[in-house]
Amino acid sequence: MRKTLALLSLSLGIALVNPLWSAVAQVPNLLPLPVPTSPDLPPLPVPITPEITPPLKPIAIGSDCALRQSCLGWDEQIWGQRGKTGDRNALLASIDNSLLYLTKGEAIAAYQNYPVKEITLDRVRRSLLRFRQLVVSSKSPAQLQAAVRREFVFYQSVGNDGKGTVKFTAYYEPVYTASRVRTSVYKYPLYRLPPDFSQWTKPHPKRIDLEGKDGLKGNKSKLRGLELLWFRDRFDAYMVHIQGSAQIKLTNGKTTSVGYAGGTDYPWTSIGKELAKDGKLPLSGLTMPRMISYFRGKPQELNNYLPRWERFIFFQETGGTGARGSIHVPVTAERSIATDKSLMPPGALALIYNSFPYPASGGKLENRTVSRFVLDQDTGSAIKGPGRVDYFMGSGKLAGDRAGITGGNGSLYYLLLKE
Repeated sequence: MRKTLALLSLSLGIALVNPLWSAVAQVPNLLPLPVPTSPDLPPLPVPITPEITPPLKPIAIGSDCALRQSCLGWDEQIWGQRGKTGDRNALLASIDNSLLYLTKGEAIAAYQNYPVKEITLDRVRRSLLRFRQLVVSSKSPAQLQAAVRREFVFYQSVGNDGKGTVKFTAYYEPVYTASRVRTSVYKYPLYRLPPDFSQWTKPHPKRIDLEGKDGLKGNKSKLRGLELLWFRDRFDAYMVHIQGSAQIKLTNGKTTSVGYAGGTDYPWTSIGKELAKDGKLPLSGLTMPRMISYFRGKPQELNNYLPRWERFIFFQETGGTGARGSIHVPVTAERSIATDKSLMPPGALALIYNSFPYPASGGKLENRTVSRFVLDQDTGSAIKGPGRVDYFMGSGKLAGDRAGITGGNGSLYYLLLKE
């Protein structure tokens, strides 16, 4: 208020002096002071406080659901279906990973300023513990669904349009062959995080500055001596950059794994969209398999397109363990998601509703719409805003095939116990 008065007084040529106002206040029936006006002075702007839209809003869904399979919370994958065994134990392990995260200082800090005040660390933790009990005790998808709808509040993401529309993609952990030493065949490196990376000045060097247009800058690179592994195919190394981790079969017969250790400060650039922009591939129906096929047929084009993603990723060896999310716990196939962690509650229980590809007869993939209980345990440079979810498919070729054609719009909910 004082700041507003001061600005008003300065614009009108009146000095604001506290003793004067005190004296005036003691004089009864004082006529108001004339306020000078000038037609040349523009009206004072009225300060506008921008309204901050919460990323999540509670919705009323009721406890009854006539068509159970099409209602939120019908997750038959926990018990298995169509001849497949269930993944109850995987879901329980993923819940336990989130509970472990919530005991750490980084979780306490993350929830101190979370934009939805009623979503607290304690409530997220209690919700996970109760949901875990329900997963253990429920005998069927219907029983779990009914309990969740009865005991939990559904907080829906406002999506990318304010109406709950969320764009889905998927990621996976590839499996590649690599060498610990450079050879004439294995010559495309992954790099360790430089020990002085925190002191690098910004703007950071771009991808082309660090590895060259052809990925073979070698001894002329600022990263010389930081090579972690060597790949025979440049696109394989690039895919590890995109996915953030990989399982590795070494040329000496042993195995290991690599995971994200850091990255330069540049935004995500979609190479697929760059190809479409140049008319090389149609944007409609453009999937990862189609893009990979294009570069397999025209490997020289890698030099023209890979440098367009200026961000560069560094890795660390993880000794054969699985991929880990941004909250530093393992991610679980089909039970972990990545979201924008500046908006969404880390480690929390969520429910996604979207269509995903599943194996069908003849080696084909067919889309099936599902409700799936998941844990929010990761993020990504391309995952920005409340209308984006990246779904972790798992490791290996089938996971990669499925992730490469996952897309479409669905919805995202976070589940918190009723207070």
